Amino acid sequence: MRLEGKVAIVTGAASGFGRGIAERFAAEGAKVVIADLDGEAAERVADAIGGAALGVKVDVADGDQVASLVEGTAARFGRIDIVVNNAGTTHRNRPMLEVDAATFDRIFAVNVKAIYWMAQAVVPVFRVQGGGGVMINTASTAGIRPRPGLVWYNASKGAAISLTKAMAIELAPEKIRVNCLCPVAGDTPMLGLFMGEDTPELRAKFVSTIPIGRLSTPEDMANAALWLASDEAGFITGVALEVDGGRCV
Repeated sequence: MRLEGKVAIVTGAASGFGRGIAERFAAEGAKVVIADLDGEAAERVADAIGGAALGVKVDVADGDQVASLVEGTAARFGRIDIVVNNAGTTHRNRPMLEVDAATFDRIFAVNVKAIYWMAQAVVPVFRVQGGGGVMINTASTAGIRPRPGLVWYNASKGAAISLTKAMAIELAPEKIRVNCLCPVAGDTPMLGLFMGEDTPELRAKFVSTIPIGRLSTPEDMANAALWLASDEAGFITGVALEVDGGRCV
């Protein structure tokens, strides 16, 4: 019950890493808002969790929708303690000049500007409540050790890491902690986009670059996020935590 009495928002929480984080937070005592572009899936996850979980349809690239998410959460539960900016998107692995401008804009809207929108909405709530708050951003090993074929995705995750560190420094005097997670790819629908296509041969090649010898799992991310969100990490801010089985070493 490390998050007992806490209220958390997790974006992109209807599947994958986000769902794993939301389920773990709830198991540790938090009230959790499952925010996702797929509202029906978000509601199904919330129903499966039960208790005080709430599913909400949100496009994190839309500032008005993010503001409504924060306002609605505060109105429903009385406070907000933790936000996990997990929603993300990518482009298919390909030469950088073959990625069109609309795809580029969407990647930066979801992976970078969504964090801006969330900060605009939730930091004032943290301040009014007093006592600080926690923000966790999902970045990627791609932001630390970029690879060819994912140039614009790599850049968006590098931006997420940089803004995490900058926010952490600016907000530290107010006891608002900001960290990010840098996972290696997991067995999700995005894996095929990262690799270009999903075949047993390409999977084996990818896994061979991870010293521990497997892809990441939602449980790996959930455990790391839980620690960063808990009081056990009360002195940790501005960290880009690699959850990657040694990929970036």
